[in-house]
Amino acid sequence: MPALKDFLKQIREELKEKEAVREKMQSNARKATSLSKQSILLIHQKKLKEAKKLLRNASRIIHDLCETAGKYPDVAHSGMLSAARQEYAEAAIFLKLVEHESFAAPEEVKVPSIDYALGLADVIGECRRLALDALREGDGEKGERCLEIMDEIYVELMSMDEAYMLVPGLRRKCDVARKVIEITRGDITQEIRRSAHEKRLEGLANLKSKKKT
Repeated sequence: MPALKDFLKQIREELKEKEAVREKMQSNARKATSLSKQSILLIHQKKLKEAKKLLRNASRIIHDLCETAGKYPDVAHSGMLSAARQEYAEAAIFLKLVEHESFAAPEEVKVPSIDYALGLADVIGECRRLALDALREGDGEKGERCLEIMDEIYVELMSMDEAYMLVPGLRRKCDVARKVIEITRGDITQEIRRSAHEKRLEGLANLKSKKKT
């Protein structure tokens, strides 16, 4: 008949195994998150080829994490996997917006719906940065397009009705996004007015120059 210490030994071994799995998952989740963040920076730098390479690596890591989570579901419920998928979703959606001016579907991104929605909400912040870069480059039209995309994401997320309330963290992200959108709208409006004023001054200067001749 097995002794109690044998039962406890088996439990200890199981716990040690789970702890090793948990540590490895945390390490890989951090790596996938880091790769996705780096990819976003490269997208802003217009280095899309390099960004895609990092995203492919992040995708492979997340795929492996999901397989491990299937074997150890109690270990995977710490939120680390969801956070990595959200960051990856944000990068993948943003990449397609920049490259093709269209949204990547959830099946393209290959993450659960909740992580897709939360990642999408974070894209609004990246679009603001894109809009500001466009304004600095003197491209007001591109800045306005970025603002339109930000508005579209926000409105569509808010229109999810009951689902909007069922996605943990989405309301908070949308509250932040609303403020970001309004600040961006102010920046773009100010730039448009400044540009229009400069054009009027140039027109007056040209008119005076013609009168002198």
